[in-house]
Amino acid sequence: MPPSSRPLRKLGFLTIGLFDEADPRRGHESTLEIIELGERLGFDSAWLRHRHLQYGISSPVAVMAAASQRTSRIELGTAVIPLGWENPLRLAEDLATVDILSGGRVNPGVSVGPPMHYDQVKEALYPDTADAEDFSYERVRRLLDFVRGKSATDFSGTEGFEVFSDRVQPHSPGLGRRLWYGGGSLSSARWAGEHGMNFLTSSVVKAESPQGADGAAELDFAEIQLSHIRTFRAHHPDGDNARVSQGLVVIPTDSASSEQRAKYEEFAAKRTPRTASPQGPARLMFAPDIVGSSEEIAERLHAHAAFREVDEVAFALPFTFEHEDYVQILTDMATKLGPALGWQPAA
Repeated sequence: MPPSSRPLRKLGFLTIGLFDEADPRRGHESTLEIIELGERLGFDSAWLRHRHLQYGISSPVAVMAAASQRTSRIELGTAVIPLGWENPLRLAEDLATVDILSGGRVNPGVSVGPPMHYDQVKEALYPDTADAEDFSYERVRRLLDFVRGKSATDFSGTEGFEVFSDRVQPHSPGLGRRLWYGGGSLSSARWAGEHGMNFLTSSVVKAESPQGADGAAELDFAEIQLSHIRTFRAHHPDGDNARVSQGLVVIPTDSASSEQRAKYEEFAAKRTPRTASPQGPARLMFAPDIVGSSEEIAERLHAHAAFREVDEVAFALPFTFEHEDYVQILTDMATKLGPALGWQPAA
């Protein structure tokens, strides 16, 4: 391990929870079984993606509630809840409730911005306020305030036989320290740090030169991501100890069958062209998927400038694989890749 690398302290995984429209229960049950497996293998965390009007998890808070009753130790996160679809006060109530039920294991990751395909969904989502909704960081700040126990109203006390609180109930004291911002830009990294959040960085970043760099030649994914991590920590009260989790797509093949290896390599090959240059009007840069033995993956990660500065990961599981593929990948992550990165499974 290079001297500049931090030994991996927390190993997690991220799933989208795909399901068949004709049998949605089977897909959701598969997700819960994968989380249960993760706990048995010693993973520190399991994270859920969020998909609206698609065939993936549309209600990760509900799935976390179910998972909390089938596990006892593993942390449960979202990566990420797009707040443009949410009322921050109501979401704060749901998150606090599930955190209480889980024994304090919820790690909500959020992001801001208009909902995807907003022009097509705004009449269904916000029929009376579509043009007035605020999708800025202010929406995150409201959620932070409610979760952290700030007043939501100027009324409290007893009215008749009912007792009212001026803040969100239930209040889960530790939840405010476990809120994450999913960001891919310098501005989001800075904002998250200034507001004392944790920072989720993934396999997608905005194509912008790292601070202090000039020119397109500097547009290297790992260096951009490293710049985000350092910017976040420079503006966080905890400094270098502020929590950052990296979410690259890695697929270990140690125990994979020849058919699985071929499928994994084909999956990565189809996605590789998008990593060559910034994509779309937002100029997004994608990290290449890493497929190979745990030894090979560990070597590539140790050479990754951003990975060397984190000690937590939530490796993203590919969207379209089968349940047995995820079992093999998670098993290899926990028994081969994690130890190669300096990680030890939880008891």
